[in-house]
Amino acid sequence: MKALFIKYKSVIKFMLTFLLVYIALTVCYKFYLQFSDGTLYYPDYFTNLVAKQCEAVLSTFGYNTQMVPHPKEASMKLLINGKYLARVIEGCNSISVIILFLSFIIAFSGQLKTTVFYMLAGSVLIYTINLFRIVFLAMALYHYSEYQDVLHTVVFPGIIYGTVFLLWVFWVNRCSKLKQKNV
Repeated sequence: MKALFIKYKSVIKFMLTFLLVYIALTVCYKFYLQFSDGTLYYPDYFTNLVAKQCEAVLSTFGYNTQMVPHPKEASMKLLINGKYLARVIEGCNSISVIILFLSFIIAFSGQLKTTVFYMLAGSVLIYTINLFRIVFLAMALYHYSEYQDVLHTVVFPGIIYGTVFLLWVFWVNRCSKLKQKNV
């Protein structure tokens, strides 16, 4: 048994670190959501920010866009030319995806400065891609509403999770301690 532990020590360390960081960040985020009462920013600050930024980008692309609080649930309604297309919910704000990304990077950490920079840059990139993912999804839903299911459940989740996967691969191959040991 001890021989197995020694053989897989780095794998076990990665998995434990990943799980501990993921759980800690998720618990912190859940506390944040629990204490976001929606009085200042509805439904919470990050979801509201993403919704308002999507509204601004869509307007820049020439769409008459409105984001309004949903009267029956904690979300923002997205309207283009008065047509209700979608809702921006807490899961659309990319925080959960960023938590997943950060957990992996910390579990496969490299030099402190490089790790912190990559975590910040990767988080900003994920947030930005997520923002444009929602914008392009809204545009696609406006013009091709018959493809709603495949766009929302396959294409656009593939974009955000594909981005995270590529960032992980780049990190492991270029910057992590694993790469430094093999050089």
